[in-house]
Parts: sequence; C-alpha cells; structure tokens
Amino acid sequence: MSGGFVRWMLSRTVRAVCGGSLGSWTPASRFTICSERSNIIASSWRWSPFSSAVDDTGETPAAKKKKRDPRANDTIGSVGRMIPQSEIQLISETGENMGTMHRANVIKIMNKQGLKLVLLSDRQDPPVYRLMSGKQIHEEQLKLREKQKTKAAPVQVKEITVLSCIAAHDLSTKMRQVESWLEKKNHVKITLRSGRGGPAVNLDTNLEQMVQQMKVMVGFVSKPTVIQDGKAATCILRPPSAKDLLSQKQKEKTAASQSADSSSKDTESETPPVSDTDTTEGSKQQ
Repeated sequence: MSGGFVRWMLSRTVRAVCGGSLGSWTPASRFTICSERSNIIASSWRWSPFSSAVDDTGETPAAKKKKRDPRANDTIGSVGRMIPQSEIQLISETGENMGTMHRANVIKIMNKQGLKLVLLSDRQDPPVYRLMSGKQIHEEQLKLREKQKTKAAPVQVKEITVLSCIAAHDLSTKMRQVESWLEKKNHVKITLRSGRGGPAVNLDTNLEQMVQQMKVMVGFVSKPTVIQDGKAATCILRPPSAKDLLSQKQKEKTAASQSADSSSKDTESETPPVSDTDTTEGSKQQ
C-alpha cells in the first residue's frame, strides 16, 4: 500500500466527517470540529508505520549531551590532528606549559617536531593536551596497565567453624583449607566453639595457639576474641602484608645472628686454655 493511497483515504475520511449531517452548526463550529478531527488523524498518521516523522520533543541529537566514557582516564593515546576544540591549553614534550593556543598552531608544532598530541584533561576550560613522542606514549600506557593490575579487588571473607573437641586429623584438614584461602588473598574468619561436654574456657587462647601452629605466615584483621558469653571465640585472618614479611625477615636475621654468636661462644668455652706452665716447660725442652 503506497503512501499516496493512504493520504487519499485520510482526505476522504476528513471530508466525510466534516461534510456529514452535524445537526445545527455554524461555519465556525464546522471549522473547530474539522480542526479537531484533523489533529486526531494527523496524530494517528504520525505514529503509523508509513510515517517518517521524528520525535516532536524539540531535541536534536546534537543538543543531547554525550555520555562521558568511564574508561577515558584509563587509556592514553594520540588524538591525531582531529582536535575538536578551537583552542586548547598545550603542554610541551618536556612538561612545560605553553599556554592557550589555536589548534592550527598546535598542528604546525606537531608537524615541525614530529610529535603526537595526547588529551590529559577535558574537564578544564580550555582542555589540556600534551605533546608526546611515541616512546613516551608507550611508557605511559605500560604505567596505566600496571596500575590497573595493582588495583585492589574486593576482598572475600571465607568462614570456617571449629569445635573445641575436634580430632587432630580433622583440625589439620580444616587448617589446610584456611591456608589455601589465605594463599588466594582471601580473608578467613575462624570461629572456635565449645563442643558438647567440651571445655568453654580459654577459647581465645586455644584459637590463638591453633593459628600459631599454621605453616604459613598470617596477619590479623581482628585477634581472637571471646563472644557469645564465653561459648565461642573468633578471629579474622589475612594474608601477610609487605610490612609483616619485612618484620619476619628481620626477626629471622636477628635469631640467626644470635645463634651464631652463641655457637661461637660454646666453641671457645670447649677449647682448653694454654697455661703458662706448659709454655715454660716447652721452652726448657728446646
């Protein structure tokens, strides 16, 4: 069905409605009725599948604000010679502020020095750009990748419950599970509960001893604390930080030096001293 045929049908409908028997009417009322009918028909025609009319909100695509790319600050690269702003604030290759310049002059500098243009900040007025070499851009991209790798991921907290009357084999199995979680950079919440008929005293001390017997080094988010009116004790473990590892190395170094000193002292004490009498007898024999 063509668009011309549809328009012909609509015009026939308008004539039939406006020219029919409407009882008592005046030319003004006829004009009003025809206008209302025409508006209804035009509205239906706007939303018909044959209509190509756009939204009548008055907004154009150019007037709508562009959404800011959330990854804009996570990437760096040359914008080429397509500078959207007429004037920009320019930073030289060495980091010197060259002030506000027209984009035509910036392009001339780029061509003359063989440099590329990188957007630093589009939130300022005028936006800030910097001239950089290809090597500098590559180095900055590597730095951004390293920062993205070192961004702290959300820490997961694993939980495990141990009864005070647990068997030694089952306890070692649970502790190995805790160690595997810590190796994956998770936090672990351990709860020690008094079993049926088991002692409900010194649970925090027993829990601390269990942690000390682990084969891996750990840190505490919260140290063993008694809860639930003394019926349980809990603590939260974390992987060791760089500070913890450094402190552990210093302790091991100090312990090794003290052990060496004590062994040397023991060796000296075991060696019998040479007396003056032995020295005198030896000289006489000669």
